[in-house]
Amino acid sequence: MIIELRERWGRQPLWVRWALTAYLIGFLEGFCAHVFDLARGGIHAYTAFEWIPLQIFFVSLVVLDPLVGVLVGLVRREGIWLAGSVMGMDVCANWMGNWQWLRDDPAGLLRPDGLLFINLFGLFVAAFSLPLHHAISGTGATR
Repeated sequence: MIIELRERWGRQPLWVRWALTAYLIGFLEGFCAHVFDLARGGIHAYTAFEWIPLQIFFVSLVVLDPLVGVLVGLVRREGIWLAGSVMGMDVCANWMGNWQWLRDDPAGLLRPDGLLFINLFGLFVAAFSLPLHHAISGTGATR
């Protein structure tokens, strides 16, 4: 398995390996952030968000983020599509949950503790989803 995985990564162009590594780092950071939130606040860590579906989604990222990481680490096309889906939902959920705050303080969007990094990573994932899918499909990495 390890040799096959090493071969999968080795068949990829350098830009694909860098992009996949960025995906892995981003989703690992997201996973750690959500685990930390849950460790601090328990199952009710996201009660600041009024909508129950948002709270459930943010808790579910403890499962979804590492799942994306595993699939991307295995160089699977499914991981690329799941990454795009999870980040799309994550960005939307963060905007919905923080809308009042953003409306009151639009400059908060540019603060590092605001939505800046989530939005930038979301744009990165969206921009690279299709090129990564094509590159991985072309190398037979999903067999």
